[in-house]
Amino acid sequence: MKKNMRLAVSALIVLLLTSAFSQKAAQHLLSSDELKKAVPEEFFFRGQKAPVQLRNATGFQTAGGKVTFGALVDASGYSTAIQEKYQGMLITESKLNIGGSELAPGEYGFGFTAEKFVVMNIASEDILSVPYQTDAELKRAVPLKLVEDGAGYKLYGGKKWVAVKPE
Repeated sequence: MKKNMRLAVSALIVLLLTSAFSQKAAQHLLSSDELKKAVPEEFFFRGQKAPVQLRNATGFQTAGGKVTFGALVDASGYSTAIQEKYQGMLITESKLNIGGSELAPGEYGFGFTAEKFVVMNIASEDILSVPYQTDAELKRAVPLKLVEDGAGYKLYGGKKWVAVKPE
């Protein structure tokens, strides 16, 4: 009888553990601990490495477990022409819809220019350029953050933002 009870309890534990590990991850904003594990200290862009600002990093995980994150970088070593557009790095494991345009998985530089939100490949070539919105009522603007917005997010750079949705 004791042997059957132990066997039943062992089977129940195995079943519970299997169920817990097979469940899909829930879509969520990344915590500071998750960002610390993912965000690199430096990011290679246009022939140089730039220090990444972990304090200005944000990201999310999709329901399928794929991660997307971005952070501001110190672009002081770059030419003025590059500094005008290159403010941060973006790494995504899934396709994104940014402001109505599709972005493939990969590693990119990005920036909010005077007129648009621009995403560049690591050679500093524009691959996506979309208009951004301005949130004039935002009380406390921060350099970079994500805010949940339905099935997607708003990526803020100060008071400027673009819609970002994983596909």
